[in-house]
Amino acid sequence: MPLHRHVPGRVSRPGGLRRAVRGLVVLVAAAAVGAGLLAAPAYAAPSVDEIEAQIDKQWRQLEPTIEQYNKVRAQLRVNRQKSASLEKKIQPLALETELAMNRVADMASRYYITGPSQDLGAVLLNAKPDTLGEQMAFLNRLAEEERRQLEGVMKVRKKYDDQKAKLDTLIASQEKQEKELAAKKKKIDVEIKRLERSLPVTTVKTTNCPTINGVVSAAARTAIKVACEQVGKPYVWGATGPNSFDCSGLTQYAYKAAGIYLTHFTGAQWNEGKAIARADARPGDLVFFRSDLSHVGLYLGNNQMVHSPRAGKPVNVSPITTMPVAGFRRPG
Repeated sequence: MPLHRHVPGRVSRPGGLRRAVRGLVVLVAAAAVGAGLLAAPAYAAPSVDEIEAQIDKQWRQLEPTIEQYNKVRAQLRVNRQKSASLEKKIQPLALETELAMNRVADMASRYYITGPSQDLGAVLLNAKPDTLGEQMAFLNRLAEEERRQLEGVMKVRKKYDDQKAKLDTLIASQEKQEKELAAKKKKIDVEIKRLERSLPVTTVKTTNCPTINGVVSAAARTAIKVACEQVGKPYVWGATGPNSFDCSGLTQYAYKAAGIYLTHFTGAQWNEGKAIARADARPGDLVFFRSDLSHVGLYLGNNQMVHSPRAGKPVNVSPITTMPVAGFRRPG
């Protein structure tokens, strides 16, 4: 039988080799995983186009809010004018009512409290029997006329007071809504600003308006000229010029120069013009976008428009095909 040597001090461990192999495998696997992690590509920063797309998406949510704000502000302006007009009418009515009440009170005092005045006593004492009845009837008619005058004035004054009360309630409601809209707009603006800070500093190129050919009214030609003169000016929400504009502010400004007043609100401008089929659209028409009519531009023909697009993008000429067209309207 073969003899086995015994080495002093060495302990034989049959499972030690297997454990050593397993440990080596674990180390190799860990090294492989670590190498994989090191080799894995980092997430690429969003490109300028991707950030612009994010801003555009946010803007589609913001623009209806801005135009709703413009609507409320336009309504407030009209209702405050109505309120001021009613106030002017109410003031003389209030004075007339007070004078009429004083006359009736004075008459009541003389007739029923202190007794007939000297003038009235003289009429009654010097009157002939056959004229006394006529004089008393005259005095009764005089009192009745005073009462009717007072009732008439009070009815008219109540009518105006009621109208003014309704307007005051409406204005208070709209002022509350205006504040709520401004708060909502501010929240969305924070996100827009956050995205804009990610953009590199660039110079936005603006295209000048093309030469307008074809049948164009004098008002449309003026509006186009004025709108094109604003190319390059910044977008500022709620602005109507002359240094900055939002979308409906630009169209309002352009047509105001042509003697046509448009409300500073896309929804109102949609109803302030004649409906035009897309095939019949011509330079100077207003072109509206999206189902909520939240954006408007001034059509230049050949699928081009001049408009004030959004914060970060100044007034410029661009294709109308970048947004879903809702329709065309012709002011005037």
